[in-house]
Amino acid sequence: MTTLDLDGPEPLYVQIAAVLAARITDGTYPPRRRIPSETELTEEFDVSRPTVRQAIQVLRDRHLVETVRGKGTYVSE
Repeated sequence: MTTLDLDGPEPLYVQIAAVLAARITDGTYPPRRRIPSETELTEEFDVSRPTVRQAIQVLRDRHLVETVRGKGTYVSE
């Protein structure tokens, strides 16, 4: 489980988005690869599903990932 700063000034979803963005940047999640599911991320970060959804939306807004309905969320090229 990845540790988040629960008492920090940044919301949890921003912290999660930063962790995921770093994984995309460092190649842990290469282009066209599916990132872990919402359920997997809720377990990893020990947060609620809406928090994970907000983090994924941040990544979508930054064009780092694309969500394919019924398939998952994939790293953009």
